[in-house]
Amino acid sequence: MADSVKRIGIITSGGDCGGLNAIIKGAALAGNHHGICSFVIPHGYAGLYNLVEYDELVELTPERLTVVEAAIAGSDAGHSRVKLQKIADDGKYARIREGLAKFQIDALVISGGDDTGSVVLDLAENGIRCVHAPKTMDLDLQTYSVGADSTISRIANYARDLKTTGQTHNRVIVMEVFGRYAGHTAFRGGIAAEADAILIPEIAVDFNIVYDHLKTRYFNRIRRSDVHAGTYLIVVAEGLRNASGEGIYDETAGVDAFGHKRLAGAGRYVRNELKKRFNEDEEIRDTMKRVGMFIQGIYERPEIRTITPGHLVRCGQTSAFDVNFGIEAGAAAVELLVQGLSNVTVVDVHGGRIRYMGTPEAIAQRHVDLELVGFHERLGVCFGRKPQGVNLAFSEVHGAVQRHL
Repeated sequence: MADSVKRIGIITSGGDCGGLNAIIKGAALAGNHHGICSFVIPHGYAGLYNLVEYDELVELTPERLTVVEAAIAGSDAGHSRVKLQKIADDGKYARIREGLAKFQIDALVISGGDDTGSVVLDLAENGIRCVHAPKTMDLDLQTYSVGADSTISRIANYARDLKTTGQTHNRVIVMEVFGRYAGHTAFRGGIAAEADAILIPEIAVDFNIVYDHLKTRYFNRIRRSDVHAGTYLIVVAEGLRNASGEGIYDETAGVDAFGHKRLAGAGRYVRNELKKRFNEDEEIRDTMKRVGMFIQGIYERPEIRTITPGHLVRCGQTSAFDVNFGIEAGAAAVELLVQGLSNVTVVDVHGGRIRYMGTPEAIAQRHVDLELVGFHERLGVCFGRKPQGVNLAFSEVHGAVQRHL
């Protein structure tokens, strides 16, 4: 079926992260193997819609590919937050098909998350062949998604580094990270940083429980230290829900292009809840005095600092894992197109087998496994609820086992 695909367009869309350039490179390299010409369609879906107005596209020849650094985060193709369905143009899909025909592009490799994948469905329904290479640092698709390992590693590194300033000043550190309504990045990054508390959208947070855990662990550390130094680290996902199940939003910021409320302020919310409890707790003054920290009117309560690394966790270098996965996913997407498949999402390359699933299934949101949360509660991590525990089961596995985050 290879002769039915002569020219492909490569699109990256949604949020930037590690591994996108690896997908671009993998797709173009696989195209070269099949004698297929690969072209960058810039600016995500905005570029696809405006393709008919372009004079030329960049072809990813072997020479041009040397400029694409697979280990650098972000995307050489560029992004935009555009949902095609919201474009007020009844002829938008005809316009896109016209643009593709202008450059004789037979099919598309599109990398993105659930929002990007939803547009893949629209394109496929309108007769445009495309394969989805999964990308989201949020890790909330049904498949592994390129960018997650890079982001989680950066979250863990920043969180560990923050312990030095926390220890120096006896501060409580609250670090807010991306993730929207799934807490994978906070969960995995927090575990890797050995955070004391991890607050994720899957669990409505009882701040009385968090406070009791904080008060006990924080002051025990200070008491045990020969210089009375200690810190307490909380990693919180932006999609935090309070005990009433309500999310924390920036109501002044409106919604994004896909209709999602803009999440903001989870870290501040956590700080304020804990600060209020410090102020109301009559034991704190005496405890501060016993460990030599108390100064009347100046230093009567532990200091709580909120840090939001924001886009620092999605930029810079791509992890080796994401480079490997990205190259393989990009190449696999082309192989699927060559086989005549469309409207499918790459799962992985497993030995000599390319595994894939239907895009509608792949983009369904996946949440943190609460059984695994219970496992880590056994190890002392606070998740803002009474520890639930977990009934452990045991099974022997034979043969090689592959594990994703």
